[in-house]
Amino acid sequence: MLPKLHPTENQYGTDVSELIAAAATGVFAFAPEHQLIWARAQHFLRVRSNDAHTLYAYGIARALCDTIDGARPEVVLPAILLHDTGWSQVPEELVLKAISPSGGDPELVLWHEREGARIATEILAELEYPTDVIDEVADIILTHDSMKSAKSINDAVVKDADKVWRVSPHGVDTVMDWFGLDRAAAVRLCSSRVHDFLHTEAGAHMARGFASLGSVDIFAERIELG
Repeated sequence: MLPKLHPTENQYGTDVSELIAAAATGVFAFAPEHQLIWARAQHFLRVRSNDAHTLYAYGIARALCDTIDGARPEVVLPAILLHDTGWSQVPEELVLKAISPSGGDPELVLWHEREGARIATEILAELEYPTDVIDEVADIILTHDSMKSAKSINDAVVKDADKVWRVSPHGVDTVMDWFGLDRAAAVRLCSSRVHDFLHTEAGAHMARGFASLGSVDIFAERIELG
C-alpha cells in the first residue's frame, strides 16, 4: 500500500503551500546517479517486495551516512540499491524458506549473495564506476547477510540499513504477509531480529524509534481510534 500522498480535506481552510520551505533537514530527493542504478536494478528486485524494501533501505542508508563519520555514500548507496538483486536468481518459492523464523536456509542466503555481487559488478561496470568502488560494493554484497560482523564502516551501514527496515512500518506490513502474522506478532518478530544485531549507534537509535511507533500501532487504545 502506498503512503498517503494527497489530503482528503483542508481543515484549516487556507492554502499554506507557499509558506513551506523548498528544502528541509532530513528530506532528500533520489539522486540522479542512483536513479541510473535503480533503472538497471529494478528488474532484479521484483521478488517478495524487494523493490520497495530496497527504496526504504536506501532512505535509511542516506540518513545513516549523514550521521556516521567515515561512511562513504559513494559506496554505501550503490551497495544498498543492489544488495538484494541476487534473490532474482533464486526460485521465488524458496526465497521465504531462506529467511523463515524456523532457521532459514544458509545455502540459499549464500546463493543470493553471490549472484547479487555478480549483478552489482555488471551494473556498476556498465555505468563506468571506479574499479575500487565496484570491488568494495561487490565485497559488501557478498557477505551482507551471511557474515554477522562488519568488515568496515561502509559494510556496517549497509547491514544496519537492511536490518532497520524490518522494524519500519513498511517492514512490519511486509513481514505480516510473508508469514501470515498479525501485527503484534510481526512487530515482535522483527524486533527480535534487529535490535541485538546492529553495528552502529545511529542505526540502533533509528531502530528503537521505528519500534516505538510499531508498539503504539498495536495498543488497544490506538486501534480503537481507527
